[in-house]
Amino acid sequence: MTMPTQGPGPGSGHHPDAGAPHTADEVRNSSLGDLMRQVTTDLSTLMRQEVELAKAEIRQEGRKAGKAAGLFGGAGFGGYMVALFVSIAVWQFLDNVMDSGLAALIVAVIWAAVAAVLYSMAKKNAQHVRGLKKTNDSVQRIPDALKPHPEGVTR
Repeated sequence: MTMPTQGPGPGSGHHPDAGAPHTADEVRNSSLGDLMRQVTTDLSTLMRQEVELAKAEIRQEGRKAGKAAGLFGGAGFGGYMVALFVSIAVWQFLDNVMDSGLAALIVAVIWAAVAAVLYSMAKKNAQHVRGLKKTNDSVQRIPDALKPHPEGVTR
């Protein structure tokens, strides 16, 4: 799969009829309608390229995330089974020394502490999610003329 590129030029995916004139004479000899058509076509091409870049990046990141989620799910189930049987063993061990209800409460408090630590770690890691870095960088390079202007600016 090829990634879309920006800007006019050879190999840019730029439509040949939509090319902007290259010299001042060509611009002077073009009608306002032709220039507006060229600008509109160029903007349309730019927006299509940005959307394609975002879609490609989302697919790529989605595949990685899906595979990781599946592996984490399998590891989580295995970890759950280990935790379950270790918890039962600890409960049975403590049951030999104290009341069964108190032994179960101690095991539950230990798991509450583990859950709190895991939640804290997950919250920190969630703040480092990368997002659509390439698309964001590409959109930042759109010329200022195409970006909205603050209120009060007259033209």
